[in-house]
Amino acid sequence: MRQAKLARKARLLRWAMNFYPPYLGAGVRIQHIAGDFREVRVKMGLGWYNRNYVGTQFGGSLYSMTDPFFMLMVMENLGSDYIVWDKAASIDFIAPGKGPVYADFRIDEALLDEIRQHTADGDKYLPQLHVDVHDGDGTLVARVHKTLYVRLKPRVRQAA
Repeated sequence: MRQAKLARKARLLRWAMNFYPPYLGAGVRIQHIAGDFREVRVKMGLGWYNRNYVGTQFGGSLYSMTDPFFMLMVMENLGSDYIVWDKAASIDFIAPGKGPVYADFRIDEALLDEIRQHTADGDKYLPQLHVDVHDGDGTLVARVHKTLYVRLKPRVRQAA
C-alpha cells in the first residue's frame, strides 16, 4: 500500500517539477523519479536562456538542476518522523557543458540505515552526498557536493 502511494507521489512530483517556473526557465527536465524515491534522473538542455557569456552551461543552472533531489529522496524514504533539510552545498566545475547535461541521483538502504543509526538518540546527522553532472558523451562537467541536516522531529525525540 505504502509503495503504491509513494509511486503515485513520485509521478505527481515529477509532473509538477517539470512545470515549476525556475526549472522551466532554466530548461531543466526531470526525466525519471523511481517509485521508491531512490533514483532520480534530471536533464538540462543548452539554450539562450541558460547559456553564459562564453556559450556554455551557466553555472547557476548547473547547480539549480541538482538542488532539491537528495533532500526529497531522503525525506520520502525516512518518512514523517524526520526533519530533512539541505544544509550546505558546493559545486566543482570540471569541464564546460556545451550541450545537454544529465545528473543521476541514487540513494540506498545503507545510507538510510546510517542516518537512522546516527539520529536514533535524537542527535542531528549531516550526511555528505555528491552527484556528478555529465554531458551526453559521459564527460564529467561538474560535481555537486551536498550536506543534509537530518534529525528526528521533537515529538519523536520526546517519546523516545
